[in-house]
Order: sequence, then C-alpha cells, then structure tokens
Amino acid sequence: MGSRPQPRNLWQGEGRLLHAALVEQEEDEDAEEECSSDSTSRAEPLTMPTFDVPYFRYIDDEGAEEEEEWSSSRSLSSIEEDSSTDSVVSDRFVVVAGTPEKILEHLLNDLTLDDNQGKESDTLLDDFLLPYPVFMSTSDLCQALLGQYPKNIFCGREDRKEALERKQKVLHLVSQWMSLCKDFLRDEEPVKVFMKTLYLTTLGIKTGSPVLTVTEKWGKNKSNLDGYNTLCHVYVTMDVYLSIKVHGGVLAQELLHIVAERMDVPQEELALVAVTFPGGRVFLQPQDRVFSDSLRPLGRLHICRKDAGEFLFPLIDNSEVQQRSARMFSLNTWDVAVALTNFDWTIFNSIHEQQLVYFTFSRHAGSHHTVALELLLQRCNEVQLWVMTEVLLCPTLCRRVQLIKKFIKIAAHCKAQRNLNCFFAVIMGLNAAAVGRLTQTWEKIPGKFKKLFSELETMTDPSLNHKAYRDSFKKMKAPKIPFLPLLLKDITFIHEGNKTFHDNLVNFEKLHMIADTVRLIRQCQTDPMGLYLQSPSPHPDVRAYVDYLHIIDNQQTLFELSHRLEPRA
Repeated sequence: MGSRPQPRNLWQGEGRLLHAALVEQEEDEDAEEECSSDSTSRAEPLTMPTFDVPYFRYIDDEGAEEEEEWSSSRSLSSIEEDSSTDSVVSDRFVVVAGTPEKILEHLLNDLTLDDNQGKESDTLLDDFLLPYPVFMSTSDLCQALLGQYPKNIFCGREDRKEALERKQKVLHLVSQWMSLCKDFLRDEEPVKVFMKTLYLTTLGIKTGSPVLTVTEKWGKNKSNLDGYNTLCHVYVTMDVYLSIKVHGGVLAQELLHIVAERMDVPQEELALVAVTFPGGRVFLQPQDRVFSDSLRPLGRLHICRKDAGEFLFPLIDNSEVQQRSARMFSLNTWDVAVALTNFDWTIFNSIHEQQLVYFTFSRHAGSHHTVALELLLQRCNEVQLWVMTEVLLCPTLCRRVQLIKKFIKIAAHCKAQRNLNCFFAVIMGLNAAAVGRLTQTWEKIPGKFKKLFSELETMTDPSLNHKAYRDSFKKMKAPKIPFLPLLLKDITFIHEGNKTFHDNLVNFEKLHMIADTVRLIRQCQTDPMGLYLQSPSPHPDVRAYVDYLHIIDNQQTLFELSHRLEPRA
C-alpha cells in the first residue's frame, strides 16, 4: 500500500539475526553500549524455537525505526524457567508470531488492569480480537479462553492471589471481546456454550462480579433483526427497480403498500412476486416475511398486476419509465445532501470494525455478520446509478444542464458534510461513460461549475494510491464517513501481501496492520458533540425522495438512453 509503510520481512533469516544479536551482546562492548541503560545482564543465548513459541520484537522508543533490535529475552516460561533475565517496565515487547494459544497467553501475562496503564494492553487485545477470524474459529477462541481461566483457587495464598488476578484478566478480555463483537456473534452456538460454561465455572463468585456482569449483558442484549433497517429492491421492469428503505421484519403487504403509494397505483391491483430461480416464482402472501433471518430477500422481488396470468408482465414499460419527470428540480440541493448523509450515517454508525474482517475473508457468507457494511456498499452503487438514471431520463438539453449543475452542488455539499462515500458515488455517476459522452450537454455547463467539478474530481484521483483523498480525509474531523471500497481495498492488499502463517505460527504483525486499518471505522464514528444527531431533518418530500430511489440497473439500457439523447456524429 502506498500510504502505509510495508513491514519488514519477518521470516527470512530471522532466527539467524536473533541468535547473532544475542551473541554480539556478550562479545562486543560496542553492542552493549547501544542497549538501554536499564537493561540487566543477559542470559545465555537461546536457540530460536521453530514452532509453538511466539517471537517478540523489542522496540526502543527513543531509537530510529531502522535501529530496531530483536530479542527473545521475554520468551515463554516453557523455555525460560532457568533464565535470569528480568523484564524492564520501560521496554515494550510486541508479539511478532506464535500459535493462537501462546499469543493469547502472552497477552494475558502482560495485560494490566490499571486504568492509567491499560490503554496499550487494550490496543494489543484489539489487535488480537478484531482480526481473530483470520486465523482461528470462534469455537477455538472460546476453548483457548477457557484454557486460560483457572478452575481452582483453593491452594496456597500466593497461588490463590495469582489465580484471582488471572481470572480478572480473562474476564476483562472476554468483556472487551463481547463489546467488540456486539450482536453478530450472539447466535453462534459455541459462544452460547462458552458463556454458560464460564458462568457455571464461577458460580461461587458473588453477584456483581465481572463475570456475572459479562454474562448478564450477553444474555440481555439479544440481536433484533426486525428493527434493523435495510434496502429492498422491487423491480418494476427487468432493468428498473425502486430502492426502498424498510425494516428487517417487513411483511409483503407492508412493502406492497409502500410501492403502490410511490407509484400511485391502487394496492388491490398489485402483487409481489419473488423470482427464486430461472423460471421459478412465488406470489408472496400478505403476511409473508420478505427477508430471511440473514436479512437477505427471499428472491428477486418483482411488482406486477394480479391479472398477469402465468407470466410476469411488467407494471410499466421502458417508454413510460423515460417519461417520468425528474423531481430533482423542485428540491433544494443542500437538503438532498443532508438527507443522503443522514441516510448513510444511520447505516455507517451501525457498522462494526470486525464486519470488514468478515467481509474481506469471506466468513459467514449469507449471514447477517456483514449486512450493514454490504448495505452501505450497495447504497454507494445505487447513488451512482441514480445520478446516471436521472440525467439520462431528462429529455431536454436545457433541463439536463440544470440537473448536472444540481448534482455538482450535491457532491460539494456531501464533501462539506464529510460524507465521502456519497461524494464519491455522485462524482462517479457524473463521470460514468454514458453521462460523460454527452458532449453537447457538458459544453453548456457554466465555467464556474466546470471549475468546481474539476476541483472535486481531483479528490477522487486514484494516482499515488489515492493520495489526494487520503490527505484530505485525514484533515477532516470526526464524525465522517469514509469511502468504504478503498478501505476494503487496503485490507485486501494487507491480506494478500503478507502471510497469515509461517511454520504454523500466526503473523501477529499482519494482524496488527489489519486491526489498525479497521479501527478507522471506530475513529470516524466518534461523535462527541452529537453532530449528526443535531443535524436538521430534511423536508418529508426530500426524505421520501432519497429513501425511495428510482434506478435503472442495466448499463446497456443506460447507453441506449444516452445515444438516444445525443446520437453518435
């Protein structure tokens, strides 16, 4: 990735470098002077393990990045029982590689529950918990956590104190995991069994203890898909659909009522049909749920007249679609941008960092794990198609010029409101080939609008790994909505450019890079002033227009419309 420094190769000759560094520290006085003044005497050189033991990188806070030294002085107790090496509080050791169980053990050993010193530990836990689906299953993580939880504290006083401290650390980690995962792991059977087992293991602990707090929260906060907003496509022709914002538990009769109202057709004349496979169709009954538990529609939804017979005759044909007047001319561009941003923010604010991990690594395909992320990506694509549809359905040159001017202003307003996802979508819609080829239309655009559009285009320039966008976005204060396709591209590049395993060891450096990237979601969602909550609600007409976009989802149809407006010379 251009903007992110690539990590050093962690594997080639690493054992030789580590071993040589330890030998030089004993034999070369100059090498000893470069070490920290707080360092204690070194133990005998250790033979680098080949598996099941993490490597650790020593980071000198005051040294240059090129002068990092590597050490295994804080290896696990299994190879350090006879070592006299003392840990130095000011030195920071970061796991570089290890088996999942050993990395978890190391993180718990170094975990501090002190409020003033726990931030770095929590960041390391984030690095482990956010991308854990990359290298282990949820069931394996549950078993590893139970393996770290002491089962018996009826022992010596010192051992009992150590066991209680270990319990607190495990519970802190579980609490953070629960907070990170939110709702999308609650329905998984391994998690239910794990929480029940953890609860039963600690029945002797008094009420109000951390474990009871964790398990009670886990049981109370059940996911509710019925209250989840999603987008529903209802096709009125083979190419044209209405994009409608509905709740996850919407019934067929509710959706039918919305469509009939939007299209000004009596509901009694309409039927909702789900096309489940080529040639297969199901007429939905009024009380049928439109979405499954994974918030996926039962099939491609079509609206047709009840007297359609055996075939799905469209409600309207393409000629009628093209005659629909653009309502954009009666709407204020700032109000439209506000409505678009409010719509996007509602979805974006419900996205969790781990959804990017599940989406990138194709975990739980078809479940609700990534529904919010997919919804915002879908919305970005729809806004782009909406811009193209509105422009290409505008029959007169003068009105097309006015419409493009409005969309340029909407793009500028979205940027001002720090909604870069919608900003990119509008610009890409105007830059699409079917719209860009309308030379007669673009020639009529006033110079100041052409200049503004050129300035906005600069931010979408992909050169130098989208440097213009990254620099501008970095300067924007939160809350803000990033351009999600680029964020997913960054994660994909990290994944494909770095090994997940080497000799059965998990590359923790890669996990840190992934976690550091997806944490951008959390940073962008920070809204201490409640800015999006304070933003004025747009006029009902504007909100209705934005909530129900009219879209042509066929590039060939869009090009046909474009050539009809301005034929080839």
